[in-house]
Amino acid sequence: MTDILVPTLDHLKQAYAVTSAATQVTPLLESAALAKETGAARVFVKPESLQWAGSFKVRGAYWRLKRLSPDEAKKGVVAYSSGNFAQGLAAAGQALGIPVTIVMPIDAPAAKRDATASYGARVVLTDHGDRAREEVAAAKAREIAETEHLTLLHPFDDPEIVAGQAGAGLEALEQLAAKEAHADLVFCSVGGGGLIGGVSLAFHYLSPKTEIIAVEPEGFNGMGSSLARGAIETMPIGPKSICDGLMARKPGDAPFAAVSAAGVRGVTVDDASVRRAMKIAFERMKLVLEPSGAASLAALLGGKVDVAGKTVLVIATGGNVSLADFMAHMNNA
Repeated sequence: MTDILVPTLDHLKQAYAVTSAATQVTPLLESAALAKETGAARVFVKPESLQWAGSFKVRGAYWRLKRLSPDEAKKGVVAYSSGNFAQGLAAAGQALGIPVTIVMPIDAPAAKRDATASYGARVVLTDHGDRAREEVAAAKAREIAETEHLTLLHPFDDPEIVAGQAGAGLEALEQLAAKEAHADLVFCSVGGGGLIGGVSLAFHYLSPKTEIIAVEPEGFNGMGSSLARGAIETMPIGPKSICDGLMARKPGDAPFAAVSAAGVRGVTVDDASVRRAMKIAFERMKLVLEPSGAASLAALLGGKVDVAGKTVLVIATGGNVSLADFMAHMNNA
């Protein structure tokens, strides 16, 4: 673990200086209704669902592509993703003129597959059967990289991805300061850990008293289990979650090194609580969130973390959900 790069504050700021020129500044929304319901002093929601390509993922993708050599950029890149990194990388590649190939599990949401293709990426689907879908897609991406001489990118297990995703945290810190607020707690959802790796480092360096909560679906709490154990743990293959973007079985080495340096603890949420959070986000804040994007809000509402009298930041990570799927979730909320 000691050999893995943990980005410094200067590294995070360097990445943010580049990506902020190409990405949206997503708002920081205060909700008196959520504060009243949870007992918090103040609740702020940062909807990365309003980011370019519908999630925070473009931040890390854009920065990673900017780190390619001219020869690598000309040949193009390949990565695996269940959806949001796929769209972020495809959008960044289109903007920078870099060819992108994305390997996606066959059961990735159709809306995410179609959106990825709409940004000009080549999409390759994998059928995983009863195997772990991310592992099958990753193997196919490695095969394509070797046979076509493309640069293989990882959606989260890369210090440069961590550094790029930290922009969401640095931006939130600037916005909180402008509102004369200081976050006591930050709720951030976790798939492989790229976002929470970056966000936790940003707060570790600039707001070290802030506690970071890693939010994962039940059965996919690889980060929380690994943090409790002190070493990376792989979760067994189990039932699926509606949080399709948070189904990694273990955190990446680079994100785990980052969160270990920053100090993070984990909580889990179930599908019912996520649907309820999606409904509340829509009704109270007029935000359309996908299940993965609402997991952090579900953790706040679930009451597993004491927020009484505290200032809370919730990072709502994405909104890439079709109308049909969104309505189906609302009907079951």
